[in-house]
Amino acid sequence: MRKEYDFSKGKRGAIIKSRGKTRITIHLDDDVIEAFRAKAEKEGSGYQTLINSALRDYLSNKGEPVDTRTLRRILREELNRGT
Repeated sequence: MRKEYDFSKGKRGAIIKSRGKTRITIHLDDDVIEAFRAKAEKEGSGYQTLINSALRDYLSNKGEPVDTRTLRRILREELNRGT
C-alpha cells in the first residue's frame, strides 16, 4: 500500500449508477406490509414488486374516477380474499 493517496479528483456519491431504482427507507403500517407479503407469497412474486406496482397503478390513475371495469376487478379481488 502507498503511504499517501491522491483524492483530489475524487467525487462524492454512488460509485455505481442507478439502473432505474433507488433504495429508500419508508415507514408503512404493519398490516399493509403483511397484506402485501401474503399476496406476494400467493402469487409467487416479491412484496416490494407488488407495492411498486400498486403505486404505479395509483399514479397512472391521475385522480380520475375509477371506471366500471376497474371497480369490478377490485371487488372480485376483495371478495376472493375473504374466501
